[in-house]
Amino acid sequence: MPNRFALVMSRIFHLSIVASLYIATSSAVNVSLLLSPSSGSQSLARTLVSFSLEQDRWPDWSGVHSRNEFTHSALSQYAELTGEPPKIRVGADSEDHTFWSPTVTINEDEFPPANTITPYPEATHITVGNEYYELSRFLPRGTHMTWGINLGADNVTNAVNMAKAIMRAFRSNTVKASGVILDLIEVGNEADIYNYTGLRPQNWTAEVYVPDWISVAGAAVEAAGIRGRYGPVSVQGAAFATQQFTPREIFDLGILDSKPGKAISQISQHQYSAVFCNGGDFPLTSFMSKSAVRGNLTGFKDDIAATHARGLTYVLGETNSIACHGAPGVSNTAGAALWTIDYTLQAATLGVKELFFHEGIGYKYNFFQPVALNRSTIDGSELDSPLASHIQPGYYGGLVINTFVGKTGSAKIVELDVDDENVAGYAAYEYGRLARAVFINLHSWLASNTGARPSVHIDLDFAFAKGAQSEANEFWSRKAVAKRLAIEHADDTENLKWAGQSYETNDARPKGRIVLERVVLSEGIDLRSTEAVLVEF
Repeated sequence: MPNRFALVMSRIFHLSIVASLYIATSSAVNVSLLLSPSSGSQSLARTLVSFSLEQDRWPDWSGVHSRNEFTHSALSQYAELTGEPPKIRVGADSEDHTFWSPTVTINEDEFPPANTITPYPEATHITVGNEYYELSRFLPRGTHMTWGINLGADNVTNAVNMAKAIMRAFRSNTVKASGVILDLIEVGNEADIYNYTGLRPQNWTAEVYVPDWISVAGAAVEAAGIRGRYGPVSVQGAAFATQQFTPREIFDLGILDSKPGKAISQISQHQYSAVFCNGGDFPLTSFMSKSAVRGNLTGFKDDIAATHARGLTYVLGETNSIACHGAPGVSNTAGAALWTIDYTLQAATLGVKELFFHEGIGYKYNFFQPVALNRSTIDGSELDSPLASHIQPGYYGGLVINTFVGKTGSAKIVELDVDDENVAGYAAYEYGRLARAVFINLHSWLASNTGARPSVHIDLDFAFAKGAQSEANEFWSRKAVAKRLAIEHADDTENLKWAGQSYETNDARPKGRIVLERVVLSEGIDLRSTEAVLVEF
């Protein structure tokens, strides 16, 4: 999200500055878990954690002559936990600056100068050829994709050319043999703020957007051979940045009754908790806030409900911590990994099927950097030697989430009632039975803190939904093990461990032995500040 978005975004999302202090070094809380899910449970997609990639440097992620081994490995580690690789959306800001050309083989990008706030800016003009889309073959087998098409240029011919090139790539023998699948096309990124980005006049409204979208998307959908929402390829609608336009509004304006609108199977909205487009100071202690996570998501409830009422899927098709590539000292820290867990699982309880965490080359909030970097991601200064591809803290949050989701595809989620302003908890159920629980302690323990590190003792209680206490009593005798996301300090940018293993390796594969903690259910568990623990029953 570029700097010029700051005005509209800062008006809508803010982080409240709150004190996060413990009076005592330890406390206790009782948490009750039902042995079967309540009626309000939501299904968990195995692709709950997915990724949105900035379109300009897509070849860096995929690889050009052969696959990018680091990207492939990092995504495959997630797939091993759920049985399915994350979905990939390629688009975002540069989606509306991309043009197809028959004379370009892969891509040619034009970039503005880097600066201290934006060390790795988006391209202002991208020209692509057919082989650009064929690079999709280098993703892990079974990856499902969404590809973005330029609406911002208001150029029907270009949109048609892009649609044809995308479909041609996925019909090619090499892409078909790779097992990578095209699910959706998206026509236009964050069209609700085109008047701020200069792509449309100041009097741009949803009433004008809908016929404009129908005109361009209609031609693109026809060129792609998409016949409706139930085909192998359908359309992702909305992709709005703010509540300036809403899915509810465009539904009321009849977008779903149009020919391209009838091909919409999924609605996407974008969400960031704050903006760094013009710099600023964001306290990590405020960002790691249980109440702020909930406050930044509850505003989407009506759109989620309206989307589901029309039989459509709802996703956060682009999201991450702080817009404009993240804020230093927040987005690139261990604290952001814990935020990722709570934020993602909280969204799932609201009916969000998937969250596509936005990534770009050199962005501060990346889960991982897929290529070597020559400039600092913090201030844009030249590095003495290139920084090799590497995992960042957010990646560990995804590991915890995917372990929680599991491989069966049957998991359902329920938020647990945890009477602590810093501790969040969730339970996962498989085939109607309690399978796992995760607890996240968002109280920030910083490198500057001294004295005893606070902790919370969690006492567990179990109950059967229909009151069959005998089943609850039997549950106490079961064996349980815990996996812990160990973090030294919330403001650390490295040296995290998940279940005793580090993923900060040259190939994104874990090193170290797995550490499992035996849990005596009657004794509960301890959770230090700035930690997460997952219990498997």
